[in-house]
Amino acid sequence: MPSAIDMDWSELEVAQVQGRNRLVTCRNLQPLKLLNPAAPNSSCHVVLSSYGGGMVAGDSIRLRIKGGAGTRLFVSSQSNTKIFKSIDGQVAEQQVVGELTDDALAVVFPDPVVPQAGSRYRQLQHWNLAANSLLVVVDWLHSGRMDIGEKFEFHSFFSELQVRREGRLVLLDRFSFCPTEHIATSPANFGTYQTNFSLYLVGNPTDPRFTRLAALLEQLRLPLPDTPQFDLSGYDCLVAVAQARPGVYVLRASAPSRQALQPLCAHLLAGLAEGAFFNYNPLARKY
Repeated sequence: MPSAIDMDWSELEVAQVQGRNRLVTCRNLQPLKLLNPAAPNSSCHVVLSSYGGGMVAGDSIRLRIKGGAGTRLFVSSQSNTKIFKSIDGQVAEQQVVGELTDDALAVVFPDPVVPQAGSRYRQLQHWNLAANSLLVVVDWLHSGRMDIGEKFEFHSFFSELQVRREGRLVLLDRFSFCPTEHIATSPANFGTYQTNFSLYLVGNPTDPRFTRLAALLEQLRLPLPDTPQFDLSGYDCLVAVAQARPGVYVLRASAPSRQALQPLCAHLLAGLAEGAFFNYNPLARKY
């Protein structure tokens, strides 16, 4: 029987069943709700939702994800992750522990986290990858409820992404920000930008899927002679792409609004819609 510690975790597991990717384990604990919309092909799509439309102080979401051999999993969210005000100093926290076995593919592409005034939020993602698995993770932060003029009025935000490949640490990225201790509008921090988007690509550098996605990211760099480019010059956003090490790419993007980043998202999702990945865009009907 599962231990008391295991019972505190939501779980989802994908496996190959008769040539299709099936959700063979699905266990969700409040406030998390896991949805499994039908995919038009053999991939698996899981949507993270919540009963209250967001997270209140003291909420703790713990989710284990496992991708079996040869599986393809796309994880998104139903809407923005709203973090509500903390009255008594408690923190809303989300932890994800993921495992990808041989040749598995997982893409985590949620909507932005929107920390409201006075909120405290902490998120952790720890992944373990097999030698030939492939992982794409998006981490997206808004300054607050921008439509009502709320910008960087939250109390604290912390994010950590840790990825191991065959047990070896290949990526560790931590970000912490407290508007009361730092000047959000400083050029050293966010400047005039209100939404910040990070994408991480981790896999085997000899995997054709990895090289294809790396090429899509390289297209976002400054123009090079005889190199296909995706032109973002007409959009109000700042984009940087770097190969952190063999098998690891990091993309950073900042913009004054979500709309300004939609062309970038469309470019990335178009690549993931290719036959080598999902053969369709799981978010096509959403935006």
